Amino acid sequence: MPKNSKVTQREHSSEHVTESVADLLAHEEPVDYKRSVLNVTGETWDKQKDGEEELDAENRPAWNSKLQYILAQIGYSVGLGNVWRFPYLCQKNGGGAYLVPYLVLLIIIGLPLFFLELAVGQRIRRGSIGVWNYICPRLGGIGYASCLVCFFVGLYYNVIIGWSIFYFFKSFQYPLPWSECPVVKNGSVAVVETECERSSATTYFWYRETLDISNSISESGGLNWKMTLCLLVAWSLVGLAMIKGIQSSGKVMYFSSLFPYVVLVCFLVRGLLLRGAVDGIMHMFTPKLDKMLDPQVWREAATQVFFALGLGFGGVIAFSSYNKQDNNCHFDATLVSFINFFTSVLATLVVFAVLGFKANIMNEKCVVENAEKILGYLNTNVLSHDLIPPHVNFSHLTAKDYNEMYRVIMTVKEGHFKELGLDACLLEDELNKSVQGTGLAFIAFTEAMTHFPASPFWSVMFFLMLINLGLGSMIGTMSGITTPIIDTFKVRKEVFTVGCCIFAFLVGLIFVQRSGNYFVTMFDDYSATLPLTVVVILENIAVAWIYGTKKFMQELTEMLGFRPYQFYYYTWKYVSPICMAVLMTASIIQLGVSPPGYSAWIREEAAEKFLFYPTWAMAILISLIILASLPLPLVFILRQFHLVSDGSNTLSVTYKKGRMMKDISNLEDNDETRFILSKVPSETPSPMPTHRSYLGPGSNSPMEMSSAPNGRYGSGYLLASTPE
Repeated sequence: MPKNSKVTQREHSSEHVTESVADLLAHEEPVDYKRSVLNVTGETWDKQKDGEEELDAENRPAWNSKLQYILAQIGYSVGLGNVWRFPYLCQKNGGGAYLVPYLVLLIIIGLPLFFLELAVGQRIRRGSIGVWNYICPRLGGIGYASCLVCFFVGLYYNVIIGWSIFYFFKSFQYPLPWSECPVVKNGSVAVVETECERSSATTYFWYRETLDISNSISESGGLNWKMTLCLLVAWSLVGLAMIKGIQSSGKVMYFSSLFPYVVLVCFLVRGLLLRGAVDGIMHMFTPKLDKMLDPQVWREAATQVFFALGLGFGGVIAFSSYNKQDNNCHFDATLVSFINFFTSVLATLVVFAVLGFKANIMNEKCVVENAEKILGYLNTNVLSHDLIPPHVNFSHLTAKDYNEMYRVIMTVKEGHFKELGLDACLLEDELNKSVQGTGLAFIAFTEAMTHFPASPFWSVMFFLMLINLGLGSMIGTMSGITTPIIDTFKVRKEVFTVGCCIFAFLVGLIFVQRSGNYFVTMFDDYSATLPLTVVVILENIAVAWIYGTKKFMQELTEMLGFRPYQFYYYTWKYVSPICMAVLMTASIIQLGVSPPGYSAWIREEAAEKFLFYPTWAMAILISLIILASLPLPLVFILRQFHLVSDGSNTLSVTYKKGRMMKDISNLEDNDETRFILSKVPSETPSPMPTHRSYLGPGSNSPMEMSSAPNGRYGSGYLLASTPE
């Protein structure tokens, strides 16, 4: 080493000499970068570990194109909720007026938090476990909680795909099997099935033919073999799509993300040509401005924004982690967020065009039935012919004529009107019948499609769309499990994916017994809402308050090549945490106020009835919430008291191919804030620092840092600089 180097000077001087790694390397002899290791802890070089680090950091799978990545994020965020949840909320909460709070909350909560998840995934290039272990090891439970919630959601979400598969295959026949009530023979007499006659053909097909549902959650009734087979097919599709990671799932996304838009546009064009479609759309978007002052509307809008973008599940982070470091994730966040919003609006137009058509059909049916009652009363002299306006023609009775006749009879027969049993048959009443979820997709929409010309074709298209929407979301949800587990525990991708799907199928058998629909409702209502809200609040706090918003903004500037708007600084630091805390409080209050229960289908009554969960079901419900949240305090306690290693404490720097990699494990507790990643003492650690400083002999640790407030950081990232 040259005599004028700082390292040589250090031997003849008692003063501390500060020299960066790059300065040290400038005076070194040429080395084999594949094997040269600077190990500041005195550990021996581990060839196998070195190879694993190189594989992880430099050979991490990547998207084939930007389009493939965008389609994956769209496919994940645009799911079944856009089709059957958003239109219901829009109708329930003020029609067009609901779009205002939704759009406001999308901008101040959804977009900033979505951008945050994309940014940390792309910056650190790990799944959710690795990302939050890196940012704040004590909050490393965030990643494990996300995995558990993804598992719970995946269990029941794939059951819905199974239902769609069943309807898809049943659609290849004419007439559609749910278009008419079945006829059963009672001796020599053929009669309509009583349960169907008292409800409707589509309702009967859903509850009896498809689910064969029991009267309560306590009546298991055994497995429904048809649904068991469909669930197996659904998990097989997910497994095949996921088995090669993004190499296989990315290709699936080209179809599963784009096909639903083709179907929605076709349905919109067809729907607008249907009689009564305009009535449905006008009803949908007529704003009820007073609803905007209702706090419940804002709570439901915030919840919908939260789940529509898939925040907290880990799928967003997983997909983003396969991006290049210089990808413009801010553009991606904005694009996907607003595509999600416009998809919801498009789906709402489609749904209410079709429901407007259905409302007109049902209203005409109501007019015909009640006109027959009036004719009967006229023939038996219960009503006088003088009550009927002269222009009314019973052979071509319009809804307007019937309403005029109805008002006259109600006025004249005021004292005995209820005994006549006449309905008002108002179109508005039909349009106000709120349906959501399975009630919309498998009852209301299927009933409307039976009146379409070429109804089997439209039914096949609709349920194929639902399968693709569900599959896109399931791929993202499963990536929220597989990516962090594979990154953290180095298991084989194919083996873990297949094992995960088989295990999920076996556990998911609880959802395909005759009482399975009630368990789907339980998991949908309670397994994710509260735990995910806590997870996203902690994600926000970890980045904005523990890691540091200013530092994070600076790193984004380095990564993106431009500084993000100050809007994000204030939303991450103040607005989003406060809004999410309010949402969490409102959710807890809602859980306390609303009695835990479910809508059961009572076969004898052919109607739904609200029932409370029994004690054992309440125990399962509470266990779901506790189990999903348990990793958060558990990991914090274990790492706070050093009961387990956080994987962030031994520092070794490896030089290979002109790049440096960092691995940290087993430092003493008092070394927690002692890494100096630059020559300026006030600077705090960065995920991709440019150099480290050496403090010379006499320092307490081979590498020290002055009072960095952000604790310890996780392992395994590439440094941006190249050794000189």
